[in-house]
Amino acid sequence: MAHDREVKVILCASLAIAGLLAVTACATLEALGIQPLRFDQADDRSSELRILAPSAGRPLGGAAIRLWAEIENPNGFGLTLTEVAGDLLLENTEAIAVDFPLGLPLLAHQDTVIPLDVSIGFDDLPRLGQVARAAIGGRPLDYRLDGTFAVEAGRLGRPRFGPLTLLQGEIRVR
Repeated sequence: MAHDREVKVILCASLAIAGLLAVTACATLEALGIQPLRFDQADDRSSELRILAPSAGRPLGGAAIRLWAEIENPNGFGLTLTEVAGDLLLENTEAIAVDFPLGLPLLAHQDTVIPLDVSIGFDDLPRLGQVARAAIGGRPLDYRLDGTFAVEAGRLGRPRFGPLTLLQGEIRVR
């Protein structure tokens, strides 16, 4: 009977230690955390909009937009940017829903510049009439990309961040 009591005490102590270690491990993981990536308009490249002529697929013409994003990984470990999704607004007018499936590896404490390409048919988006007139006039357009992004962080999982403003700036019309 004394032996059974010793076994129970050892078992309870072992469970308590295991529980304490699990709580400590969770606290360490929480303290480590995954910091969100930082998005910014690339300084050395201008985002641009090109007017597309009418065609069979776009009877009223359209626009091709290239946004240059500088993406910084502030974490002490590498991860992969798997997706950017959201809404692109031109001159505060919602232009198009975007979904960029990616697979961009990002090294620890490094940044990368990538292009994000979008095309818009003016016939699909009549509310962009003012934007089209401004673009044809050649003046720069303000843009904002609001949305979410997801990363693959190995054993830390696949977190999604947002919604937030990912990029904003000015698009030069060509």
